Amino acid sequence: MKFFVDTADTNDIRELAETGLLDGVTTNPSLIHKSGRDFLEVVREICSITPGPVSAEVVALDHAGMMREAEILRKLADNVAVKVPLTIDGLKTCKALTDDGTMVNVTLCFSANQALLAAKAGATFVSPFVGRHDDIGFDGMGLISDIRLIYDNYDFATEILVASVRHPIHVLESAKMGADVMTAPASVIRALVKHPLTDKGIEGFMADWAKSGQTIA
Repeated sequence: MKFFVDTADTNDIRELAETGLLDGVTTNPSLIHKSGRDFLEVVREICSITPGPVSAEVVALDHAGMMREAEILRKLADNVAVKVPLTIDGLKTCKALTDDGTMVNVTLCFSANQALLAAKAGATFVSPFVGRHDDIGFDGMGLISDIRLIYDNYDFATEILVASVRHPIHVLESAKMGADVMTAPASVIRALVKHPLTDKGIEGFMADWAKSGQTIA
């Protein structure tokens, strides 16, 4: 499973890129606003940090407007994936862009039927939001299972990009279901490495090493 980080914080992106864990980046208008920086400047910088796909979202709601904005975004770097909403105009834009060789991430997916439409429109990625689904009493991971089944039934090439990931269990369950990608805040990715027995083991090793009086030199 590929790991994307969901942020516009270039410091976090650089740090994760150095670990070799980072396969791409997703952004959205809210994350860009939180960064306090110019949108195009941030996207361009992120694209220079990672060679993987960098999702940059249009803000227009009509097809013509989305295409105008997409033209600007895809000129920023070769690894830009234009992010469009799961609406009729978004799907129309997805079809036009993918036919022209541009990566497209269809976002704000909340049903398997919507994911089916995104695949039929040729999306590179579809982003089902599991955390937001959970928030209103639905089973976010059940949605991923349904999409995986449908995509496998018809051999769709669209990659399932699990979004709105809130905690390590979302990552684990996504991997078990065969999701292609997950995107999460840097804090969630860092949390994956944590385990109390690892910490305890390190503590014990260090205590014994200190008693040995040795150094590695």
